Amino acid sequence: MGLFDRIRQTPPSAFGRMRHDLSLRVADAAISGMWAISGTARRISTPPVADRTIALRVAERRVVARDQDVVAVTLVGADGGPLPRWHAGSHIDLHLPSGLIRQYSLCGDPAVAQAYRIAVRRIPDGGGGSVEVHDALHPGVTVTSHGPRNAFPMTVPGYGSPTRRIRFIAGGIGITPILPMLGVAQRLGVDWSMVYTGRSRDSLPFLDEVARFGDRVTIRTDDESGLPGAADLLGACPDGTAVYACGPAPMLTAIRAALVGRDDVELHFERFAAPPVVDGRPFAVRLGSTGDTVRVGAEETLLAALNRAGVPARYSCQQGFCGTCRTRVLAVSDGRVEHRDTLLTDPERDGGMMLICVSRGTEGAHLTLDL
Repeated sequence: MGLFDRIRQTPPSAFGRMRHDLSLRVADAAISGMWAISGTARRISTPPVADRTIALRVAERRVVARDQDVVAVTLVGADGGPLPRWHAGSHIDLHLPSGLIRQYSLCGDPAVAQAYRIAVRRIPDGGGGSVEVHDALHPGVTVTSHGPRNAFPMTVPGYGSPTRRIRFIAGGIGITPILPMLGVAQRLGVDWSMVYTGRSRDSLPFLDEVARFGDRVTIRTDDESGLPGAADLLGACPDGTAVYACGPAPMLTAIRAALVGRDDVELHFERFAAPPVVDGRPFAVRLGSTGDTVRVGAEETLLAALNRAGVPARYSCQQGFCGTCRTRVLAVSDGRVEHRDTLLTDPERDGGMMLICVSRGTEGAHLTLDL
């Protein structure tokens, strides 16, 4: 499947992609074959792995929503030099002082080479990353990062896309990956419009920056207009429209359902929260380090069950594409591993790896994990 996924092929993944890019699979197969026949050579000389770690310093922290629960953090290179380039839709993997790794969309201007900007809504009962950003990332604090990476790429009508116009839809903090796209569309003279929705105007970040686009943007809030339906979000949506949407899961579900059968409309979407478990079955995992057993319900993820049991496990995206939660399966009985990620290669899966944020066991399976 290409970069833009048509809605008639409704994708299960967080970013509308069913599988790895074909070129990556071909490359992986070629590399795996070479690896298998060159064991002696690689023992003699193994090339070093490139270190893509970036040292960053917090240059500015600013509240960007009137209800005070969203802060924008501007990060610059710790050495004062330019940062790796990025394109609209990109994110970085931020290594927080506590050791947590979280992914945040870049919401600044891609043309600014000296700084990255992220914005984070405080979620008190979340996984701890947002609270740490709010409480610990003050000017002068240094952190490290990997990236930027782009899992939500933008293709522009007239510049590589067969579409003729763009409809942007942002829900609350979902404005972060969309905001740089607005600037690109405006500079290139694209026919575009956006609806920006949330609980109230006080909850919407970057209203001042969005306002400069004038009547191209419609602000619609629940307290003023009621909960919007898919028709309110999509607008006229004529043939040849590319829809870029980011926001809460119910909003994305409504949009996807409304566009079923619309082969003339491209849908690109990104979600921040973990997707709901679909067709899950209960199973159990045994911790290799302690022998303790954790039971996983049909409607919860393995990662959620481990967190509930107080088992420390690394994670970031919770959607099966970043690889932070990669865990080795030591043994499997009474079933098998059900892989639901879009990252691991077949050799990695055959070698006993799984992503515990989305993958799980089949009904009644018992997995022993290297935890």
